[in-house]
Amino acid sequence: MKLLIVEDEVDLLIAISNYLTKENYLCELADSFRKAEEKIHLYEYDIILLDITLGDGNGLDLLKIIKKHNVQAGIIIVSAKNSLDDKINGLDLGADDYMTKPFQLTELNSRIKALLRRRRFEGNHLVTFNEIILDTDSKSVSVNQQHIVLTRKEYELLLYLMVNKNRVLTKEAIAEHLWEDNIDLSDNFDFIYTHMNNLRKKIKRCGENDYIKTLYGMGYQFTDQ
Repeated sequence: MKLLIVEDEVDLLIAISNYLTKENYLCELADSFRKAEEKIHLYEYDIILLDITLGDGNGLDLLKIIKKHNVQAGIIIVSAKNSLDDKINGLDLGADDYMTKPFQLTELNSRIKALLRRRRFEGNHLVTFNEIILDTDSKSVSVNQQHIVLTRKEYELLLYLMVNKNRVLTKEAIAEHLWEDNIDLSDNFDFIYTHMNNLRKKIKRCGENDYIKTLYGMGYQFTDQ
């Protein structure tokens, strides 16, 4: 899962990023309104952690921009302000949750997991596709009731494919979702083929079905059709 953390307190920004990275989230950082707005226009995120008080702007104005452009990310407001009006305004503008500083990083992680379950997995921590079961809490995968060992990237790739089943996903979309902004500097996307091929082999070892379809000149599709 890909997160954007918008926070102008650099120490807190780094602390949140370090903690969530250890929890296997892909974190991108913005320490100002300007940087956050630029990233939101260029990239897609599953969750945006949004501070209200930024040095060069108001997080609620950034939230308005997010909603105006129909960005589909879940929004958790994180702010030192404990004002009821700020909380109500944020939720009325479309935020999904609101946390007041100081907070425990473990609680933030729980809020993120809960929001992901509500938005992406219909409230369930299990994502299933025929004989494949992916547990978003334990980060584990089983095929035909056999546990398979995946690397972090293989797990994220499988989750991305399953959540977007039957959709055609371009190599560019996959790369941008699973790797950080510097993917723009890559000359080609051959590494996606390697990860895709390794994932395909591991799934097929536990069953005969190959759900990863290569659509030459287009990308990939996860489907049983």
